[in-house]
Amino acid sequence: MASDIVAQLADSLAKTGVEDGELSYKGQGRKLDDAQSVEEIVKEIQDFEGLQALRLEGNTVGVEAAQAIAKALETKSDFKRCYWSDMFTGRLRSEIPPALNSLGDALMLAGARLTVLDLSDNAFGPDGVKGIENLLKSTACFTLQELRLNNCGMGIGGGKILAASLTHCHKKSSAEASPLSLKVFVAGRNRLENDGATALAQAFQLMGSLEEVHMPQNGINHAGITALASAMQQNKALRILNLNDNTFTEKGAIAMAQALKHLASVQVINFGDCLVRPAGAKAIAETVSEGLPILKELNLSYGEITEEAALAVAQSVKGKDKLEKLDLNGNCLGEDGCVALKDAMESLNMGEILGTLSDDEGEPEDDEDEDEDDDEEDLEDVDEEELEEEEEEEEEEEEEHSTSKFSTPVSAPRPPDVSSFLSFPSPDKLLKLGANRALLIEQQFLIIFLTVTDALLRKAYSTPSFQGCSFVSSLLVLLGLIKSEDKVKPVLVVPGHLHALEHVVQQDYFPEQSVAVLEAFMSRNNKILESCGNARITLQTTLQRVKSES
Repeated sequence: MASDIVAQLADSLAKTGVEDGELSYKGQGRKLDDAQSVEEIVKEIQDFEGLQALRLEGNTVGVEAAQAIAKALETKSDFKRCYWSDMFTGRLRSEIPPALNSLGDALMLAGARLTVLDLSDNAFGPDGVKGIENLLKSTACFTLQELRLNNCGMGIGGGKILAASLTHCHKKSSAEASPLSLKVFVAGRNRLENDGATALAQAFQLMGSLEEVHMPQNGINHAGITALASAMQQNKALRILNLNDNTFTEKGAIAMAQALKHLASVQVINFGDCLVRPAGAKAIAETVSEGLPILKELNLSYGEITEEAALAVAQSVKGKDKLEKLDLNGNCLGEDGCVALKDAMESLNMGEILGTLSDDEGEPEDDEDEDEDDDEEDLEDVDEEELEEEEEEEEEEEEEHSTSKFSTPVSAPRPPDVSSFLSFPSPDKLLKLGANRALLIEQQFLIIFLTVTDALLRKAYSTPSFQGCSFVSSLLVLLGLIKSEDKVKPVLVVPGHLHALEHVVQQDYFPEQSVAVLEAFMSRNNKILESCGNARITLQTTLQRVKSES
């Protein structure tokens, strides 16, 4: 009988994952719709003395279920850590804010002092940020050290709300002699763009306590990057800076290089796929050479860096005893440049630190493309100024010609219409799309591409003669994950391929068995996909989630 009790206890511990005051339901795939569905969870929360953390990742929580869980948390004054990522799968976006509000209100009522708030992979948009706005402004977050909001689709609006909330919390906590000292901030894949990034930069500069910042894939260009660089300069304890897959160009890279000169504690720099270009790479190399004594990783891959700039980067790491990895893959070195870079690293006895150069783009044909890009940047800045001046003149004219005796607000300009521009292109329409015109057009093409892909694959899978297994096998061959008996060569895989595949595997027409096959191959250590960085990781995560839900 004693052995049975021990077995039951072991089973219970394994099920809930109790550790250091933590109650875990991570990855259990529960569909929690109402109070009845969470009776067991509620009871365990109520019975858990000194509860400090609750893991709900990988379940789906409805409004009523969240309210019931919140009620149980109202008495948990020792509560510190919320691990609530990926817990609204399949829920309407309108359900998420009230669910988050209930949970946040409970923590405030309990007098909790949070250190970790993780709501990643919930895709709740700006409205979801509003759902945690009160919590972030409250005393419960005065002690917050980690804020993780990766892949939440916040957009510019959500970024601004988040920035305002953090600023409010810092000011309020400072007034009570306990200023908010956030250490870890994660907000990749949120479409923050320049305005959202700039708003957050102001909050970061105010706090000055960040040690890790992860903001990859946010559509930020040099204006937003420059704002972030200014903010990072004030965060002297910064160790990790990941801005992968944003568009620095020389302007942003040079600004960031200047900021890094003031950050001696930096260990990891990830500026991969950021288009830093030769001038930006040289500026970063100069900073690395002069400082950053404990640098461990430097990623400048896929940045259109040429041989001369890459060699400058190589020389800059001389004497960096802590360096473990230098990634310069996917640049424009050419065969001779790759050899020269490898030789340079070998001469420093650091050859093993240099990552693969298998995706090198080859030497640029000439400097015309780079000059054109520079001209486009300068033209973009001029166009913005002209557009602002035109709008101001229009507003003045409207005010002068107004027949009313009272001042009336000028109507807001119509938002950019990308579809209108693509249907009937004109220089005027292009200018009116604003500074983010390239990103807006790119996003529109992505929507069109995914729509066409969905239509083709849905039609294919509904056709009786379609061989789904052969299709997946061919896909694995083209991705380079398996070898072809017919000697078909894999394509050059870029992040866009994996983003498209991530979309496809979540559609109802894509078979469960095919998801399982892809997940099995993607889970292997495939160096061929390393260059895709976060896109590969995101696809793996999505495949695992879809597989667990099926």
